[in-house]
Amino acid sequence: MLLIYPPLAKPCEAPAGIAQLAGSLLGHGLTSCTLLDANLEGQLHLLSQQPLTDDTWTRRAYRAIDDNLKRMRSPEIYTNPARYQRAVADINRLLEQVGVKQELVLNLANYQDPSVSPLKSADLLRCGADPEHNIFYPWFAERLSRILENTNPQMVGLSLNYLSQAPTTFAMIGFLKKIAPELPIVTGGGLITSWLRNPAWNNPFAGLIDHLVAGPGEEPLLKLLGIEDNGQHQTPDFQDLHQQEYLAPGFILPYAASSGCYWNRCSFCPEKAEENPYHSLSADRVVEDLATLCRKTEPAIIHFLDNAIAPALMRRLTETPPAASWYGFARVSPLLTDPEFCRRLRQSGCLMLKLGIESGDQGVLDAMDKGIDLQMVAQTLSALEQAGIATYVYLLFGTPSEGLAQARKTLDFVVKHQKAITFLNLAVFNMPVCSPEAQDLHTQDFYEGDLSLYSDFVHPQGWGRKAIRTFLDKEFKRHPAIIPILQRDPPIFTSNHAPFML
Repeated sequence: MLLIYPPLAKPCEAPAGIAQLAGSLLGHGLTSCTLLDANLEGQLHLLSQQPLTDDTWTRRAYRAIDDNLKRMRSPEIYTNPARYQRAVADINRLLEQVGVKQELVLNLANYQDPSVSPLKSADLLRCGADPEHNIFYPWFAERLSRILENTNPQMVGLSLNYLSQAPTTFAMIGFLKKIAPELPIVTGGGLITSWLRNPAWNNPFAGLIDHLVAGPGEEPLLKLLGIEDNGQHQTPDFQDLHQQEYLAPGFILPYAASSGCYWNRCSFCPEKAEENPYHSLSADRVVEDLATLCRKTEPAIIHFLDNAIAPALMRRLTETPPAASWYGFARVSPLLTDPEFCRRLRQSGCLMLKLGIESGDQGVLDAMDKGIDLQMVAQTLSALEQAGIATYVYLLFGTPSEGLAQARKTLDFVVKHQKAITFLNLAVFNMPVCSPEAQDLHTQDFYEGDLSLYSDFVHPQGWGRKAIRTFLDKEFKRHPAIIPILQRDPPIFTSNHAPFML
């Protein structure tokens, strides 16, 4: 089996999805499984190329690329924000200028081809029909050919999670179909799941992709390979991925203790809209997995991928700390309002918690069915600050129940609790295309394309996207208490690198 994580996403940590699949396949007796992080390898290939542009910045970035990549893999630069920002900017500049060769908007976190919309199946099929036009083609044509020759896999799986990965994913599939037309192709991942869970889905890729998988892929993949599922949990297998040279000061171990969300009630949430079920491992199983994985990979940090780490698991981590520091998403809960528990959480290795607070207006939170109140949020922020745990706070502007007055209450809340907020993520609300709440609003297409994930809507309070962005740019981001919080955020890599800055 050949499992591929395609370009383009942030090249700072190993892809958890294909590692989970590898663990399942090998644990069920498959003798060989090859993992290819084409995202990392492909970007490093592009960074080795001479850019067309000959301006001073690009020349400097090209001369310094080896040194900058080395710096990104060393802890020292993360203690010097100015040097870190310059290294990231130089690496990103070089990738941008390499993309100019094919008129692409290309950087360390995104890939946009003006001639290809990842929301149009016809465009993606064209990528599959003409893979030679993809900027990664010279690299992946040679790399995939060599792997097929050396391993002779009976199936190839690709993990497609982001729109920025879609054009190259389809180009790679098209190439594979040209050189090995009988080789079955199976594709899954977050983006595929979102497409398939849309009630209006009508598969346009049947002639190119043999199998599409929604949700966790372990059981469907075993079935396709004719392997009987033994019903036992298998620990992810990162094989050689932990030895790859990611842009991070050591190996980041991504680990999911659950899929779906244990709350699963928030209005407009994609998890709820797509009806993704919640499944979780026992705390004992998680502790065993982490012990095994830490022993094999010696991570610099553990990244929990859960939509929200379950309170029961957090309690268990305080009792049996893993062998590395860790961070991840958590729901504001009564447990996190306890300063003593938060101190034990910090002692377990918790460096940072990401919190989806969304709003500083109680009416907006209630309308979203967040299940939290602002007093609980304030107590949680205070307890985490006292314990020395950093917070990465996520705010969401433009939900149907929010107007300018409510947005200003969010600004006031952040200002009041500025000392307890380490980092901020500001997002403008997008309505999931299959959200049940959308039926109560006047909606229209957000983007042209049969694969669109979101719907535009007429805001009940006239709080449109342009007005929201004006508020954020001219009022929220310019507040003197907000500026230093935003300036702390690592450019491009954001929360993936934030724990290393602490």
